[in-house]
Amino acid sequence: MMLEAKNVRKHFDGLEVLKGISLTVEKGDVVAILGPSGSGKTTFLRCLNFLERADAGELIFDGERFDLRTAARADIARVRKKTAFVFQNYNLFLNKTVLQNVTLGLTLAGKMKKAQANEIAVRALERVGMGGKLDSYPSQLSGGQQQRVAIARGLASNPEIIYFDEPTSALDPELIGEVLSVMRGLAEDGMTMLVVTHEMDFARNVSNKVLFMADGSVVESGPSKAFFEHPQQARSRDFIKSILDARQ
Repeated sequence: MMLEAKNVRKHFDGLEVLKGISLTVEKGDVVAILGPSGSGKTTFLRCLNFLERADAGELIFDGERFDLRTAARADIARVRKKTAFVFQNYNLFLNKTVLQNVTLGLTLAGKMKKAQANEIAVRALERVGMGGKLDSYPSQLSGGQQQRVAIARGLASNPEIIYFDEPTSALDPELIGEVLSVMRGLAEDGMTMLVVTHEMDFARNVSNKVLFMADGSVVESGPSKAFFEHPQQARSRDFIKSILDARQ
């Protein structure tokens, strides 16, 4: 077991957004976190990486236990060193080139020499098909290209797990495929990923596990194939039906 989250709870202004979410992730798993808008998916992902402080819950990562509410700054830094987080809106520095966006974390946080950082960054950018855009600025790129740079930035830190928060939701429909193709390649290479997504084809065909949430609770979880072919809960069946109906 690589990662386990136990009984994660979170309130915002008196509203219980996460009502005790638990999840187990093995090395190489691609977990699709699904559910209607407002179900708590993004909040759960952010709590796992301490971008939000959970009100309760435990994280077990590589055999170490962390209290999600009280973890010290040094513990949080240790967890984040092993993870990468790909945001919905890329979060690139507009005044820096593609190469600089990827090397910045390595030279600042990782205190790496510039030449070594450049070498790692170029490899990561080539891996996502952006090796020809090293000197471009984000404003010169499409949304899909910017998101691929954001993925390369995550890869450059050599994480054990990558969290994706709706990585295609800000993209025009014709650009979604290029980002999903990169993510499919990472999955085939054995990268462990937790992906909050509305892309059902990705969830069905690339992920091997599904966590389906609604109203801050886990409705159903298990192998992706079983979830899509034989959902156990009425709420799950309604969700899948609504997706299929929307396509027709």
